[in-house]
Amino acid sequence: MALVDSDAMRALTENDVRDAFVNAAPDEVRVLSLPHDFVLTDWDHLDFLAWRDPGVRGRGYIVTERDGEPTGVVLRAADGQSRARSSMCNLCHTMQPGDQVTLFTARKAGAAGEHGDTVGTYMCADLSCHETVRLAAPLAPSEIRASVDRKIDGTKRRTEEFVERVLETAEVSR
Repeated sequence: MALVDSDAMRALTENDVRDAFVNAAPDEVRVLSLPHDFVLTDWDHLDFLAWRDPGVRGRGYIVTERDGEPTGVVLRAADGQSRARSSMCNLCHTMQPGDQVTLFTARKAGAAGEHGDTVGTYMCADLSCHETVRLAAPLAPSEIRASVDRKIDGTKRRTEEFVERVLETAEVSR
């Protein structure tokens, strides 16, 4: 009998993912490329879905669940490289070499986004936070070792909070 994480995402179809985006123009949704291994996604062990679009430079996506429904945001990576020797991802709270953490911004949903309002945070450049928190990497000098379950829960919570910030002051109907 396989154990299933009660906090795992429900399995999504390609249409579910495309319909989930709250801050995307119809053309953005139409041209987005799903992860190349999307059909092999192990939903039982996935807290949220995040990936970089191989077809659009600087574009990324996060899909999480909000009130039991998939909710996605389109991300844009900042141009340029960080000069920092190391940086911390604000989602998974993992220290990385500076070039492996990038500022991502997301246009806010609704009228706020139409007026150019955005939110941003530093994330793992490859959006692999879901996998990163599951690795037992050596500690960085200022990093505190937390249990893997706590890191997973914290990463999921911070991802959901970022999506909530995209939705703030926006009335989004689906």
